[in-house]
Amino acid sequence: MNSEAISGLVDRRQRFLQFVVRRVRDYTVAEDILQAAYGRALAQQSSLRSTDSVTAWFYRILRNAIIDYYRYRAVEERVLTRLTPEVDRSAELKGVTSICHCIHRALDRVKPAYGQVLREVELGPGVSNALNSYAKRSGITAGNAAVRAHRARQAVKQELLKSCGPCAQSGCLNCSCA
Repeated sequence: MNSEAISGLVDRRQRFLQFVVRRVRDYTVAEDILQAAYGRALAQQSSLRSTDSVTAWFYRILRNAIIDYYRYRAVEERVLTRLTPEVDRSAELKGVTSICHCIHRALDRVKPAYGQVLREVELGPGVSNALNSYAKRSGITAGNAAVRAHRARQAVKQELLKSCGPCAQSGCLNCSCA
């Protein structure tokens, strides 16, 4: 790509930015996409057949960058949606000051490792990175600790359903079955 073609792309920067802003509706994201597209254009300059079509060629790069942005965002959203119930439940339990006494009994009836992880991670003092701290103290990986905590929650849920019935279905936060 010659210097004339490059300066032409730079001169049309505002028009390119407006094109991206109309499609993503966020100025800062549009700026990032445009900068990435300029980088791609430099990396792919050998695919430019004629300097006469440099603007159309760059618009194609911009469209592909916008599509990539939305694809990435969709994947990110799916991952966060899958993780949200775990995070919400953890935050919900940490914010509760009066937890049902049935939970403590249920913790005593599940596997000791399950009871321990929930006592330390969910019911312990508000430590940031409680799961990572638990993993280090237990000599297991953070991923293993997360799986253990998930399985422990499921086991306690089953114990609560056995002992409390309908009260457990509503979260046992205002339990009257003790």
